[in-house]
Amino acid sequence: MEDRSVQKNSDIIKHPFGPLYDKNSKVLILGSFPSVKSRENNFFYGHPQNRFWKVVAGIFDYPVPASIEEKRKLILENRLALWDSIAECEITGSSDSSIRNAKPNDLSIILNSAKIEKIFTNGKKSHELYSKYIGPVTGMEDVCLPSTSPANAQWSVDRLIEAWSLIRSVTD
Repeated sequence: MEDRSVQKNSDIIKHPFGPLYDKNSKVLILGSFPSVKSRENNFFYGHPQNRFWKVVAGIFDYPVPASIEEKRKLILENRLALWDSIAECEITGSSDSSIRNAKPNDLSIILNSAKIEKIFTNGKKSHELYSKYIGPVTGMEDVCLPSTSPANAQWSVDRLIEAWSLIRSVTD
């Protein structure tokens, strides 16, 4: 018998904000879907326990950004682009494992405007969704990086920075 408890408390949610990129972006980093905190903040990786901003700042020797403006600057000055694999889904809270009925984002807005050389996915769920729905459309393979989520506790910030440093080889 199927467990419907996850489904009972889930909501169908549309992605509340657009991508962050400019014409100089060379690397696209895709999360899965914004957390509750990110949806509240209307910006990427809004949960204070998510290590994304510490990791990206560590890769590029920047101070860890606090404001949205500092975060935008970190991304754009280092020729990065940010978005998520999912445009709409059914989700319980912020749990990637609860994601159902996912509809993929159309990456053409970024790929037609910037010279993206490489796509990296932040964690297994984003990779799985990219591989299933988006990769066949773009023809670009992604590189799956370990998730910066606090749920991925076996990876320290230092280990994440080491693994994520692959990005720098594309942007240099």
